Amino acid sequence: MTTRSEPGQDRPDPGLEAITSERRQLINLAYRLLGSLAEAEDAVQETYTRWYAMSRQQRDAIRSPGAWLTTVAGRVCLNLLGSARARRETYVGEWIPEPLPEHTEWISGRQGFTMADPADRVTLDESVDLAFLVLLESMTPAERVAFVLHDVFCHSFAEVAEIVGRTPAACRQLASSARRRVRASRSATTPAAQRAGVVRDFKQAWEAGDIDALIGLLDPDATAIADGGGVVTAFLHPIEGGEQIALAWAELARRRPGDMTFLERTVNGQPGLVARQGGVTVTVLAFEVTGDRIKQIWVVRNPGKLRRWTRG
Repeated sequence: MTTRSEPGQDRPDPGLEAITSERRQLINLAYRLLGSLAEAEDAVQETYTRWYAMSRQQRDAIRSPGAWLTTVAGRVCLNLLGSARARRETYVGEWIPEPLPEHTEWISGRQGFTMADPADRVTLDESVDLAFLVLLESMTPAERVAFVLHDVFCHSFAEVAEIVGRTPAACRQLASSARRRVRASRSATTPAAQRAGVVRDFKQAWEAGDIDALIGLLDPDATAIADGGGVVTAFLHPIEGGEQIALAWAELARRRPGDMTFLERTVNGQPGLVARQGGVTVTVLAFEVTGDRIKQIWVVRNPGKLRRWTRG
């Protein structure tokens, strides 16, 4: 990242370290707002481009560079959310947020398959649980921005209002509406060890093609959704019902290539599965588990969303 050459700019920028240290926080914010790490990186890059497009005097006049960067990043994301809705209307099949592996598994597709910069890491807490990100997709762009900024990142409604372009009272209503959606969709919390056990049992039943075992692990009203992006084969419409999902997964097990392996991996901070073929991750599965049953399966096969899962 470089600055323009201006009179008096041949000396080091004393605020450079403070500015660049904000990158990780901005990536975390943008990923939660956009559901795509690639888009989050672009949004943050655009934010820094706007910062360095100002003169040194203009930058020096900003009392809180971190707050300025957050405001600009929020506005960039809000604009992207509006255009994303139009793009996803023409998306082939279902659109699922980009899944993230654990930090130790990260490979940056933009850096020639080297370990990603720690500044680009997303903190894997419950606010990046794939079920939570999918729920955020159901909100309007303004609701999503207001809710994430206030409830997840603890910004005041006055700060949110500056980003969203509405009054603080209106932003409070937006966040309240989003919060009601979250409460209505949240099921009872299942301990992490229990969730991992259910996913492990599902993996074993899937590998064995055991339909009865699969049915026993699936909620009768379970749903499976796949995202191939029109690039690779994936079922275009959700599969409804535990029995139908079990039959579909047993058929997948029957037809799987001999060099395909299933691995237990953490997906957005939750127990998940990965299918690898020829050393390449071809599918990532995330689960919503309630009690001892799986209620939701998200299957991501779009290669553009799996670059960070492939080891070089």
